[in-house]
Amino acid sequence: MSDVGEPRYLRSAAIIEPLVDRFYAWLYTVAPVQAAMNLAYLQLPLLESYVENPQVHIAAVANPAMRGGYFVGIEEERKAEVADLIASIKRDRAGMLEFAAAITEGAELVRESATGYDLTPLYPKLPSALNGLAEMAYDAGNQASLHFLEPVAYKSPMYDEGRQSVQLSLETGVERPFILSTPRLPSPDVLDLPLPLRHAGLDELFKARIQPTTTARLREALELDDAQAVWLDRLLDSKPSLSEDRHIEAGGRIRYFGHACLVLQTPQAAIVADPFISADNTVGDRYTLDDLPDHIDLVLITHGHQDHVVLETLLQLRGRVGAVVVPRSSKGSICDPSIGAYLRHLGFTVIEVDEFDEVPFPGGKVTATPFLGEHSDLDIRSKSTYWVELAGKKVFIGADSSGIDPVLYRYIREHLGTADMAFLGMECDGAPLTWLYQAILTVPVPKKMSRSRKLSGSNAAQAGAIMEELGSKEAYIYAMGEESWQGHVMATTYNEDTYQLKQIDEFLGWCADRGITAEHLFNKREWQW
Repeated sequence: MSDVGEPRYLRSAAIIEPLVDRFYAWLYTVAPVQAAMNLAYLQLPLLESYVENPQVHIAAVANPAMRGGYFVGIEEERKAEVADLIASIKRDRAGMLEFAAAITEGAELVRESATGYDLTPLYPKLPSALNGLAEMAYDAGNQASLHFLEPVAYKSPMYDEGRQSVQLSLETGVERPFILSTPRLPSPDVLDLPLPLRHAGLDELFKARIQPTTTARLREALELDDAQAVWLDRLLDSKPSLSEDRHIEAGGRIRYFGHACLVLQTPQAAIVADPFISADNTVGDRYTLDDLPDHIDLVLITHGHQDHVVLETLLQLRGRVGAVVVPRSSKGSICDPSIGAYLRHLGFTVIEVDEFDEVPFPGGKVTATPFLGEHSDLDIRSKSTYWVELAGKKVFIGADSSGIDPVLYRYIREHLGTADMAFLGMECDGAPLTWLYQAILTVPVPKKMSRSRKLSGSNAAQAGAIMEELGSKEAYIYAMGEESWQGHVMATTYNEDTYQLKQIDEFLGWCADRGITAEHLFNKREWQW
């Protein structure tokens, strides 16, 4: 181990995997109500299925046609460790499992007994695990539902930071197991730290990308023992690996970092949208964490899917971000956990916005704009596109918003003007409803119904309709999950016959016929003016 007092920097290739009960942490596995449902109805049954027949899971993980399926990618010789994980969940998370069962029972009570009359007599019939955490209500169509007091749930035993931990390691270039299905077991190749995700020591570690620290200081900040301190030294170097052109001196610049991540800069400010950034600077085909500016004024989050709120990137930026801008949720819906509450409890400064709310930054402003569709027709309000004005340009960041009703974009143009550049998602044949939301559905959904309700962005016609309404002369297709370093989160597979790519080609032709500059983004791209 190096001298504990020498200046040290975090290596470019250092990565973090945030965990809850050994599963990768994302919104629906951390927010208390949804976490209980996922633990009880997805993660625990998945582990039990693996222990019952690990060969089936291992064969499925090895089959490219099954990529992104719910199969555990752990070697059979570690089956006993998975069995131990099952036992610990049943023992230590018994309250969460009881809470999940109570949610299902409470939802059934509402369906059967809330018939338009006074709901007061139903409260004594709710399972006791829901007491103080739920409310029943009718909508204007006299349909009843169960709502959750989410801020209270975060104060209850249902939110247990003891579930949280992190794994630190070095990027190898080998695709990690799919995050929604495979837990992360201990390994000699990782440093396991039983820390809550809001732990200040993590900020101390990741600030070392841009400013020097010492091994002794990090050891204290991360509460390491001798063996852990030795492992930590593998993550450190004697010099930083920052890119010299990470800042600009004049004008404006946008860089595409892959998937839905855009970095918008002026000499005075930096904005990052949906950060999901590679740590591998050895291949040269991408921007990495080394290319980020030292200070980020705002991070913009478009919606709560695991490829847009990517904690493994966000946690590395937390100590150098002014605030994270997130769309406001509908408050209390089991389908729509608050992204704001989630990130606040993980130590971030958060600004919640509704449609057409404005957030200023030095030399410009962000306006939250509407986001339509893409969430399998569930009543999810915590989604937003963004309109960024900087250095004389107006940029529309559309993420996976759909053009199913293009008149919406007419209202955006009437309110904000004509966009100079529009970034549009065209993942137009997405996963079915149950792929992501199975665990929170309190009534089973038939396969045919599930397949009709997909996590889809715009097809060619819808993207064209958006462009006609926005009036933009530049269109850039992104958020397709094609980059190689994103497989553990995206698990997407494309070939020349894939419907989505054919739709992109059709849209690019449509743009060419109308004199619109258009491009299908991949890996990296820069615009400077």
